[in-house]
Amino acid sequence: MDCNPRSLLYILLLLSSCVTSAFPIIYPPNEVNLLDSKASQGELGWISYPSHGWEEISGVDEHYTPIRTFQVCNVMEYSQNNWLRTNWIPRQSAQKVYVELKFTLRDCNSIPLVLGTCKETFNLLYLETDDDQGSHFREHQFSKIDTIAADESFTQTDLGDRILKLNTEVREVGPVSKKGFYLAFQDVGACVALVSVRVYFKKCPYTVRNLASFPDTVPMDSQSLVEVKGSCVNHSKEEEPPRMYCSTEGEWLVPIGKCLCNPGHEERSNTCQMCRAGFYKSTLGNMECSKCPPHSFSHHEGSLHCGCEKNYFRAEGDPASMACTRPPSAPRNVISSINETSVILDWSWPEDAGGRKDVTFIVVCKRCRGVADNGSISGTQHCEPCRSSVRFLPRATGLQNTTVTVGDLLAHTNYTFEIEAQNGVSSLAPKMRQYAAVTITTNQAAPSPVTVIRKEKTSRNSVSLSWQEPERPNGIILDYEIKYYEKEEQETSYTILRARGCNVTLNGLKPNTAYLLQIRARTAAGYGASSPSFQFETSPDSFSISSESSQVVLIAISSSVAIILLTVLLYVLIGRFCCRSKSKHPDEKRLQFGNGHLRLPGIRTYVDPHTYEDPSQAVHEFAKELDASCIAIDKVVGAGEFGEVCSGRLKLPSKKEICVAIKTLKGGYTDKQRRDFLAEASIMGQFDHPNIIRLEGVVTRSKPVMIVIEYMENGSLDSFLRKHDAQFTGIQLVGMLRGIASGMKYLSDMGYVHRDLAARNILVNSNLVCKVSDFGLSRVLEDDPEAAYTTRGGKIPIRWTAPEAIAYRKFTSASDAWSYGIVLWEVMSYGERPYWEMSNQDVIKAVDEGYRLPPPMDCPATLYQLMLDCWQKERNNRPKFEQIVSILDKLIRNPGSLKITANTTSRPANLLLDRSSSEAPSMGTMGDWMDGMRTLPCKEAFSGVSYSSCDTLAKTSTEDLKKVGVTIVGPQKKIVSSLKALESHNKNGPVPV
Repeated sequence: MDCNPRSLLYILLLLSSCVTSAFPIIYPPNEVNLLDSKASQGELGWISYPSHGWEEISGVDEHYTPIRTFQVCNVMEYSQNNWLRTNWIPRQSAQKVYVELKFTLRDCNSIPLVLGTCKETFNLLYLETDDDQGSHFREHQFSKIDTIAADESFTQTDLGDRILKLNTEVREVGPVSKKGFYLAFQDVGACVALVSVRVYFKKCPYTVRNLASFPDTVPMDSQSLVEVKGSCVNHSKEEEPPRMYCSTEGEWLVPIGKCLCNPGHEERSNTCQMCRAGFYKSTLGNMECSKCPPHSFSHHEGSLHCGCEKNYFRAEGDPASMACTRPPSAPRNVISSINETSVILDWSWPEDAGGRKDVTFIVVCKRCRGVADNGSISGTQHCEPCRSSVRFLPRATGLQNTTVTVGDLLAHTNYTFEIEAQNGVSSLAPKMRQYAAVTITTNQAAPSPVTVIRKEKTSRNSVSLSWQEPERPNGIILDYEIKYYEKEEQETSYTILRARGCNVTLNGLKPNTAYLLQIRARTAAGYGASSPSFQFETSPDSFSISSESSQVVLIAISSSVAIILLTVLLYVLIGRFCCRSKSKHPDEKRLQFGNGHLRLPGIRTYVDPHTYEDPSQAVHEFAKELDASCIAIDKVVGAGEFGEVCSGRLKLPSKKEICVAIKTLKGGYTDKQRRDFLAEASIMGQFDHPNIIRLEGVVTRSKPVMIVIEYMENGSLDSFLRKHDAQFTGIQLVGMLRGIASGMKYLSDMGYVHRDLAARNILVNSNLVCKVSDFGLSRVLEDDPEAAYTTRGGKIPIRWTAPEAIAYRKFTSASDAWSYGIVLWEVMSYGERPYWEMSNQDVIKAVDEGYRLPPPMDCPATLYQLMLDCWQKERNNRPKFEQIVSILDKLIRNPGSLKITANTTSRPANLLLDRSSSEAPSMGTMGDWMDGMRTLPCKEAFSGVSYSSCDTLAKTSTEDLKKVGVTIVGPQKKIVSSLKALESHNKNGPVPV
């Protein structure tokens, strides 16, 4: 046996076959076999040349399944050139194929008495053709793929010890373009057994991702990815066109877009299936079907909503998730309290509100006739609606309280009041409406006052008067009492007359005398109230004045008027001059405004320009009118809500030219747009503080209309910080924050709420002085400093706004303190976006559940504690701006306290549990981090960098970053910060980055 290496090879080949077939082979789903020699149980029919070279042999595995293999071992002969060619292999759709070889090879040193030249390698070749060449065979037509060598070779000893050494080699072939190809194996003097040959190509297999199906896709023979568009599964629609990329390795990558299940369907097992009976889904989306709410049902699958049970309803504005409801029962325990011609009705809440909270009440008044002697309503009563003059306090419909006062009823009259409870579905069930009724009889009442008196005729000693009967006589008028007296006597001596009709003549009066008169009516119930005083005058005695005397009188009167006017004018001028010279503060210049607002000397109080009847009056009251010729516009620097924003110069007489920013009102504006545009100037003109943007003046008397403010060279704070990332010391940042807090303290002391405090609305000048600007969303507080302004549904900057302001539209100085905490975070993070790429809804949910922004990198612990204090959920626990200024002043006096930084690894827990619905990315793996870093401006530095583990990567220092080319301080700090977050992720779970 030692002298026959061919026999040894055969024995080892059989043993190897048993080993390789010990378990059934399962190939990956992304591999498509073009040839598998193990799958053939009969002869393979491959061509061997010469015939005594490669030899096909048969064997069985442990399951006694026949297998076919090839061997060659002519090491005892010289100049070997043995060829083995496969059958023609159709390439199907492949562009690149893989050849997997399993073989054994004997060590030449273990073969005794070798006569020829022994080799330990063989060659793999291929030939592309468009059709099967049959047995036609030419060596020179084949192209070499590679020389195949064994990693492990066997010896004679291995056979005795049954140590089997099977080699596996895979080679790529391609690109292939013709319809098929042959493989060939060339032996030049080796002892080798070819156990199996498998030829396959890779594809991205059919899959369903995000409810979109992607077909089998063969990758291109290149390094680029193949974009494949998906098709939504049945009963779904595109939210965003679904796409994926097929890699050259047959793997699906980068899913983009998704499909949403139609209404009435939910996602189950990668398909959209109909909601079961008793469930519904009314909207497009991948949420689960909901169970029908109370008093509703769905008997069929795929219901969009649930129908209401009998006698239950759903109002037009009710969501599909709301239970069906019914009208309320009637109010209970109606009590009436009569006071002459008015009545107070009081009742109890209905026993059944119908399952709704929008219950209101309506009171119907009816005047009824046909009353029996005992006061009860007879069977022949007739009721009609009450007169329109009947008054209901507070009103007759839409009552939310259980009491109402009804006045101006007729005296001694029967009324029926029907009180009905209503809710949002009452109009859908008119036959189910119920009400409680009460019948009352008003008491006898005195008549109402006389309101209309006319003077008919006047003489020297008499006057004739007439009047109208009172609007509510409340019975038969018996007579009228007329009381009159001389106006100068002030009722110390008066005269009373009585008249049965509505007219009277008063005699015995003094000529040329003024009289006051009052009239009141009397019924069986007594006198009513007196009318308002009516003044009349009797005629004077006859007299005449000469023309000359008349002229003297006119001249005297004219002279007196002129003297009075001159005196008043001098008094006003002297008063203004004295006020200006003695005023110690600009606030004392205006003590009273045109709209009635008062301002005490030395006390600044903000006046809302919207309270002016004429808003342009507020502009002229608080803003200085500039001559357009004094303004030179240099260039347009941006666009505002109402027009362009420019930079320019302002040169006032006897003053130095200064740089200014100019807001212009675009042409074709409406009156409302003009008022809204100038309202900001009316607001800014009231402020005078070094940390509040200064208004230079307005141009309203020529076009374009302009607002001129001081020029801030460095623009908005957020963009300025991003541009100068990591370039300031901690004490410089605290100085900027102190200026912002000082400006906000000034606004708060004036009773003023900003509502839109953010770094983008803070402007920075060349000396790094920060000034609060943009008063477009601001509103005034009431006299109570804790009062809140309720918005009218306008847009709210969610990321900067306190929770109570978002939920209830309540804005206070405390909500501005919350916003200041966000600004503090923006400053310390050099202009990062608060809450990163989280959606507004995720921000609202997270903050409500207790999530707070983590400390920025290298943030002093004291400043982060101030942020957390500003973000207290209870607004009364937040610091006042006066306290914030005091805290920052202490930090500036003690810079050493800024050296203790907040611990980023002990940041508040992230409550955004549903990462699928959040837009915020997370660092899940080292690959995710590397992908994120390669999107930075320094991505070139990372193009060739690789790390073995997240732990290794997390230990990277700034010195390591310098070595790979990241030399800019800002990116260095951001990368190190993200590495810390990555390390925290490995310990504590994902955090937003």
